[in-house]
Amino acid sequence: MSGLAEIAAAAGVSISTVSRVLNRRGGVNDATRRRVLAVLADLPYTSRGVGALQRTGVIALLVPELSNPVFPAFAEALETWAARRGYSSVLCNTRSASMREEGYVRMLLARGIEGMVFVSPECTDSAASHDHYLRLVDEGVHMVLVNGTLPALDVPSVSVDEQVAGYAAARHLIQLGHRRIGFVSGPARSMPSRAKAAGWQLALEGAGLDADPALVAHAPYGATGGALAAGRLLELPHPPTGVICSSDLMAIGALSEAQRRGLRVPQELSVVGFDDIPMAQHVAPGLTTLAQPITEIARAAIDGLITAMEGAGAGSAHARVFRPRLVVRESTGPHGAPAGI
Repeated sequence: MSGLAEIAAAAGVSISTVSRVLNRRGGVNDATRRRVLAVLADLPYTSRGVGALQRTGVIALLVPELSNPVFPAFAEALETWAARRGYSSVLCNTRSASMREEGYVRMLLARGIEGMVFVSPECTDSAASHDHYLRLVDEGVHMVLVNGTLPALDVPSVSVDEQVAGYAAARHLIQLGHRRIGFVSGPARSMPSRAKAAGWQLALEGAGLDADPALVAHAPYGATGGALAAGRLLELPHPPTGVICSSDLMAIGALSEAQRRGLRVPQELSVVGFDDIPMAQHVAPGLTTLAQPITEIARAAIDGLITAMEGAGAGSAHARVFRPRLVVRESTGPHGAPAGI
């Protein structure tokens, strides 16, 4: 109870008010809630304060959203392997929270979470502040980052090679004879999209093709963003005959936009996605994509976190990088080829 009392005293509220904020219950006005969360964000993670290190056997799985099927897939794989290792999990959707990532983390620590897995964390946004990760590490918080890391962080990280994904997708289209290949990208500030763009550029330049910046269109992640970005590329004076996309959802949006414009896929436009979500094989035409080895990534992430929590790997944070796998379906083919070729 000393942790709650410390928060209450610093915020000038009652312990019951702190409890309501931590449990995200009603009965607290916005100003008071913000004050409590601000105190939470400032309190260090020590044995004397809130979130004192304890063996609870509970870890948090933090994902940025649940609308993209790849994130529930990661959560399920992480939860399954954590359970096999004897740990319970709490799933946290950071986008739906009424606070920034750091405030969410502090709330979890105050509730006895022993360790955390961040999937595509806030640090993948180059425009966001990353200072809170350094503070958490300094305070001894156990964490592992999945598909997102910072060189300054001495914590385990597990990721898929985004640059290889961009390279492999572009090479696939080049081998099919495409010479003008666009990139339907996520936001410009997104580090994974930047890495894929670097792979796209390497593949084009290696084949003696022009990596024209006009062939890169940025938009928010998701099917709507994919359709928007693909539309901009298709309106160019010399539009691409093939596009690679930052995610399968963006690729599905690109397919929809091509069909809306009366373009045949893949005869007039080839489309490559990334993730290999279950929907990818059921859209028409089936989506060629780069598959993430989700089960392997999840196992490595949980093993890395538990090693850190149990002290077996103290001071030896590791980084694991997995290669994506090209899955060829019907959305790609030689430009102008008859259907079925």
